[in-house]
Amino acid sequence: MKFLIDNWTLVLLAVSSGGLLLWPAIRGASGGSLTANAAVQLINREKAVVIDVCEANEYANGHVSGAKHIPLAQLKQRLPEMVKNKELPVIFVCQSGMRSGSAMRIAKGLGYPKAQSLAGGLSSWQAASLPVERG
Repeated sequence: MKFLIDNWTLVLLAVSSGGLLLWPAIRGASGGSLTANAAVQLINREKAVVIDVCEANEYANGHVSGAKHIPLAQLKQRLPEMVKNKELPVIFVCQSGMRSGSAMRIAKGLGYPKAQSLAGGLSSWQAASLPVERG
C-alpha cells in the first residue's frame, strides 16, 4: 500500500495507458470501422448493398447514392426481403454511425456475415466528397 501511495503518479499513468489501449476496442463496438473509400471498393468490386437505417425525413434530406431505405425499427422484418442473398456484403449507413452499428449487429444475428457499418455515417461519406442523393 505504501508503494501505491508513494508512486501514485506511476499508478495513474499505468491506468490511463491501459484505458488508451482499450479505447479503439470500445469505440469499435459502438460504431463501424468501414471507411467511405473502403465502402466504395466493396460496392464496386463485390456489389455490396447499401442500406440507410435513418428515419424517413433524414433519408429525404440526403443519403448515399443508390442506398435502399429501411428504418432501424423495421430492419428485422424488411432486410430479408430487400437483400435475399446473405453472402453479399451489406453496408449500413446512418447520420453519424451509431444506428448503423446496431443495424450491423442485427444483420449478423439474421445470418448476414458480411454486414458492416460505415464509420462516421453519412457525415464521413460527405467528407470524402462522395455522391449524395436527396429526396
